[in-house]
Amino acid sequence: MAVEAALRGGVDAVLAREKAMDSARLLAFCSRLRALTREFGARLIVHTQADVAKAVAADGVHVSERDMGEIPAIRRWLGGQGASISASCHDAASLARAADLGADFALLSPVFPTASHPGAPHLGPARFRELAREAPLPVVALGGIGPDNRRELAGFPVAVIRAILNAADPESAARDMSAGFPARGLP
Repeated sequence: MAVEAALRGGVDAVLAREKAMDSARLLAFCSRLRALTREFGARLIVHTQADVAKAVAADGVHVSERDMGEIPAIRRWLGGQGASISASCHDAASLARAADLGADFALLSPVFPTASHPGAPHLGPARFRELAREAPLPVVALGGIGPDNRRELAGFPVAVIRAILNAADPESAARDMSAGFPARGLP
């Protein structure tokens, strides 16, 4: 399994984002991920499905920019579980809104062009750094990040998908993506 190899390579958090799975399959999938992330001392964050996150004792819930308004309700529903809530953001206004709604951190994207959104506008590393430094909450870079451009985001935590999961050797890819960068983990 690529996720297990990535964890062996030093990945410190996994975001379970499986839009096509029904709740039962997602619960089973996240249960397996929870066991793996615990084994490697990594965090598990579940996208959107706060009920699944609570059921598997995930470390957090992530919401899209469109669903940010649900952050206060998710926080109340999770109660004292201590789970973080993060939000997808794309500009200064969405970063401010995420902070106002009580998000613990944001994934700011896309930093670079991405295969999933060909031709879509991206922030670029300079604009990302500017927004992240001015943001009222901690920020993680996302979007088009790989070994060839990781250094441009030195000093910031990054989230990657293809750079590790599509690699021939996910364990080495994970190790290479963090080589030379202090372990910061998610905020």
